Amino acid sequence: MLQILTPSGDLVAEAPLDLDMTTRLYRALVFARAYDRKSTALQKQGRLATYAPFEGQEAAQVGSAAALNPDDWLVGTYRDAAAMWMQGYPLDLLFAGRTGDERGGSPPEPINVMPPSITVGGHMVHAVGLAWAERLQGSDRVAITYFGDGATSEGDFHEAMNFAGVFDVGCVFFCQNNGWAISMPRESQTASETIAQKAIAYGMPGIQVDGNDLFAVFSATRDAVLRARLGEGPTLIEAMTYRLGPHTTADDPSRYRTEDESAEWRRKDPLERVRIYLSERDRWSEEWQAEIEAQASAEVEEAVAAAEALDPPGVAGVFDAMFADLPPILAEQRRMAEEAE
Repeated sequence: MLQILTPSGDLVAEAPLDLDMTTRLYRALVFARAYDRKSTALQKQGRLATYAPFEGQEAAQVGSAAALNPDDWLVGTYRDAAAMWMQGYPLDLLFAGRTGDERGGSPPEPINVMPPSITVGGHMVHAVGLAWAERLQGSDRVAITYFGDGATSEGDFHEAMNFAGVFDVGCVFFCQNNGWAISMPRESQTASETIAQKAIAYGMPGIQVDGNDLFAVFSATRDAVLRARLGEGPTLIEAMTYRLGPHTTADDPSRYRTEDESAEWRRKDPLERVRIYLSERDRWSEEWQAEIEAQASAEVEEAVAAAEALDPPGVAGVFDAMFADLPPILAEQRRMAEEAE
C-alpha cells in the first residue's frame, strides 16, 4: 500500500506537493469537513433529505480531484460532494439537489461533473462512455469515477472495467474502500485479497493507497491521470479509508461496528496528519485554523441560503426537462397544468 505521509505527520517518501499547494489543499480538507457536518445537521433539522456523510474520507476525494485538469470529467456518487466541489460543481446546487430540487443536478457549463449517482455502480459505465467519447473526438480529457467497495460486486463495475481495458479508455477508477457496504464488511464483499488486484483481470494497472494520506492519493491519481491522458489506458486505484459516521443519516453503525474500530480510524484522521505536517514547517497556527474554519462555515451557510432561496420550479419544469421540443400532446398537458397551478 502506497503511503507517503504517516498518521503522525512524518514523510516516508518525498512529498509530491510543495508547501503552498499543500496549504491550499488543507483548506479544502477543512472546508469539506465543514460542508459534511453542516449537511448532517441540516438533515436532522429536516432541511435536507437523507444524507450520506463522508467525514474521514476527505483526503481521498480532495487529493484525487486535485490531480485533474479543470475540464476533465468527474462521475461520482452520493458520498462524493468534496470531489465534485473541487472540480467546480456549485455548492448551492449540491445543497439544492439534497432538498429534492432537480435543478441541483444540472451544473452550468463548462463544469464537466455529472450529478451524484444514487444507484450503486451504474454510473461507472457513464464515466467510461465519457472518456471514450473524448478519445474518439481527439481530446485528451480523461474521466474519473468514484465508488465504494460495495459497488465492486455490481455487474456495472465489471462491465465498465472490461470495456475500458479492451479499448484503452482514459478512465480512472477510484474505489474509496471504507470497509463497509452499509453493514456488510469488506471481507464478506469479495474473496480477493485486495480490490486493486482486480485490475489484473482487465489488463490495467491497479494500486492500493492509504486513502487518508493526501500525498499518496494525489501521487497515485496524478500518475493514473497522466497515463490516461497519454492514451495508455485506465487504472484502478483502491484508497483504503473509513467513514467515521453512518452510511447515511438513516443508518445506525453501532449495530454492526465497534467503537474500538472507529476510534482506531480516528487516530488516522486525514486532516490531522496534514495539520501536523504544516505545523512542523511553520505553515499552521491555531489562529489560522480558526480563520479558515470560520471562512468555510460562512461559505457553506451562504450556499445553503442560496439553495433555500430558489424560487419553486413550477409544474412546467416537469415537462421542460424532458424534451427539447415538446410533442403536441405534452405541450397541451403542460398548458393545462399551468392553468391549474
